[in-house]
Amino acid sequence: MVALNPRLSVTHNGHNTWKLHISHVQLNDSGSYMCQVNTDPMRHQSGNLDVVVPPDILNENEPNTLEGGVANEGGNVQLVCQATGVPEPAVQWRRENGKDIVIRTEGREKQVVKFVEGERLVLNQVQRTDMGGYLCIASNGVPPSVSKRFDVQVNFPPNVKAGNQLVAAPVESHVLLQCIVEAFPTPLNGWHKHDGMKLYEGEKYTISEEKLNAYTWQLNLTVKNLHKGDFGPYICSSINALGKSDARIRLQELHLPPKPTTTPTPYVPSTVKQPRRKQHYGTHGKGHDAGKGANTFNRDTYIINHIQENDYLGSLIVHEGNGHGLVGMNGATMGTGNGLGGPGGTNGGGLEKPRNTQMPAPIPSRQPHWILNNKSRAMDIFSHRRTVAFVSCCLLMIYSLLMLLTFT
Repeated sequence: MVALNPRLSVTHNGHNTWKLHISHVQLNDSGSYMCQVNTDPMRHQSGNLDVVVPPDILNENEPNTLEGGVANEGGNVQLVCQATGVPEPAVQWRRENGKDIVIRTEGREKQVVKFVEGERLVLNQVQRTDMGGYLCIASNGVPPSVSKRFDVQVNFPPNVKAGNQLVAAPVESHVLLQCIVEAFPTPLNGWHKHDGMKLYEGEKYTISEEKLNAYTWQLNLTVKNLHKGDFGPYICSSINALGKSDARIRLQELHLPPKPTTTPTPYVPSTVKQPRRKQHYGTHGKGHDAGKGANTFNRDTYIINHIQENDYLGSLIVHEGNGHGLVGMNGATMGTGNGLGGPGGTNGGGLEKPRNTQMPAPIPSRQPHWILNNKSRAMDIFSHRRTVAFVSCCLLMIYSLLMLLTFT
């Protein structure tokens, strides 16, 4: 071995193989190495060593300083990321949390991209939405890749907006008032009443604020146990080195309608439906001729049932006419006026049960005189029919005797 380097060593397996060992390889170890056998003629074999270096980001002249990463809104920010490695690494810029990078030009045109290639990133006309972390990522195929975070800050004066400019609440209640503040650097926030009195945390007020992102805060004011003196304007204000801003919220009294008094609903018992009596109607005609051709109609049964039904109902609607009618043999009305008719009467009928209607509930009342008259006349009709039947039987017997005597 022709070298005076303690990191180089040669080993032999005792037969025909020699090996060169390089410990703690460094970049300057790269190059050609030759194995030579001193025979006649001489024999040799060469090999090349390439030393690769993973990427690294230099800290010299890094722009992530107070001057390089900060600008007022509308200004410019330039970020530079220098990386070394063998082979030479490629540099790529990305935003934290996968946000978009906005590249603006002087013509106010903008391009929204996910990443930017190159060691230098220039942000023109920065806005508050450009604030946050930017990552420089260097890689050359030799693991591991490296990255570095650059923080971009955009300064602007406070901007305060009220959640609701008008809030209404009733007395003796709690109410929450809210404001949204955008500012950078971090502002000093507070609450005041319309007379300029500053409000502090205590039994009457609860004050808190919540940071939503790098430049946005939510201010909360809870006013407890409202009374008449608490109504009026409230002011939320914010101030930083670049300016001051405030917003006004008007708190007014909410007049609730009086609670209605509950009146108990009286109990109304359900009406029990009376059973309907099944009626057997025959052939209806006009006047006395209504029942002559109806052999299947039992007049006596109908009259008796009708009278019993009237007794059961107690009272019905009776249409009074100019004249008075009488109930005939077939239940028809006899007379010229609108009297009391039976089922077989014409338009002059007075007592007529409506069809397909529910019977009215029985109402105790004095029995009308006409029902008694109908009963007596019905009995007369019944007696008359019995007499007619008896006479007919007698005549039939006499006729039979005469016929017998004639043939004998």
